[in-house]
Amino acid sequence: MASLANGDRLFRVALVAGEASGDILGAGLMQALKKHHPHIEFIGIGGPRMQAQGLDSYFPQERLAVMGLVEVLGRLPELILRRHRLLNTLIESRPDVFIGIDAPDFNLGLELRLRKAGIRTVHYVSPSVWAWRQKRVFTIRDACDMMLTLLPFEARFYEEHRVPVRFVGHPLADIIPLEADRQAARGALNLPQDQLVVALMPGSRGGEVARLGELFFEAARLLRANRPNVRFIVPCANQARRQQLEQMLIGKDDLPLTLFDGRSHEVLAACDAVLIASGTATLEAMLYKRPMVVAYRVSPMTYRIAKRLVKTPFFSLPNLLAGRMLVPELIQDDATPQAMFELLSPLLEKGELQTASFAAMHKALRCNASERAADVVLHVAGIA
Repeated sequence: MASLANGDRLFRVALVAGEASGDILGAGLMQALKKHHPHIEFIGIGGPRMQAQGLDSYFPQERLAVMGLVEVLGRLPELILRRHRLLNTLIESRPDVFIGIDAPDFNLGLELRLRKAGIRTVHYVSPSVWAWRQKRVFTIRDACDMMLTLLPFEARFYEEHRVPVRFVGHPLADIIPLEADRQAARGALNLPQDQLVVALMPGSRGGEVARLGELFFEAARLLRANRPNVRFIVPCANQARRQQLEQMLIGKDDLPLTLFDGRSHEVLAACDAVLIASGTATLEAMLYKRPMVVAYRVSPMTYRIAKRLVKTPFFSLPNLLAGRMLVPELIQDDATPQAMFELLSPLLEKGELQTASFAAMHKALRCNASERAADVVLHVAGIA
């Protein structure tokens, strides 16, 4: 820990977050850490929220946002080079603690080398090691001084494999109210109060939107033909996703659809049901108590490989939390517009049958996560 001119100690924290959801988690953690230490410096990789909290980001977070076993191959040389340069920079900077936020394929290798160099490491957000590639748990044990999990069943898995772990809860469960005000959200988005509203959320990454966007819009057309009173709202993760979706909507002027820049939480609060890509957004939909149909597609090669390796019958977070098939899942070739329409349509009238247990799941995750995570980080760093 470096000294300041007045004799106080500078607490240097390195963080790397690979995508938008990690940026949210990282910003919350940074804010909590600042409450506990008066002189703190943040370095590493993060998005706009982490930068707003004071992170000096070495390169754009978007360069790490890649999904899929096959999809990553085209970016592998760049990712290896960036990790090598970042490793050297961090070893030279000697942070008091390194926090890898999600992005396990990038961060775990980095953590392993940093820990060997004498830098304490924390991994925030468990990879799906309990679901597939379970032998990664041994790499995690070597790479991390502490694993912080957002979900309770993840912590149990690590305890069984003697990996230091703390379940801290999910920050989104702290942020999102137990009862969302649909009427207020519709007012904020300038939506009618008396119309059926369906949210379409085909993902935040370009590859996700490319595979699911057209399918979601076709499912919306089928739903519109069956229910003329329905309209659709779509939050765009960034300007690139908005432009991508706008291209897909050319020639679909008959579809009553509104794109929003960001505002995904307001969109979820405002809607009656949601057609959604698998990922963190499904947890957000659950926390907003909105009925959903979950769909996902990856490249055919990635799917063939993953199908052999996956050890869990579910892929969406609500089902993993519930331990049963609570929300419908459509994967790969099953994710067709017709299937989406057939599963989504009944939810507009009987969605409460799906959402009845969402409130209890929300409360189980509401643990003041950022504060709990900050306490653990300070302990690992040796200053708590």
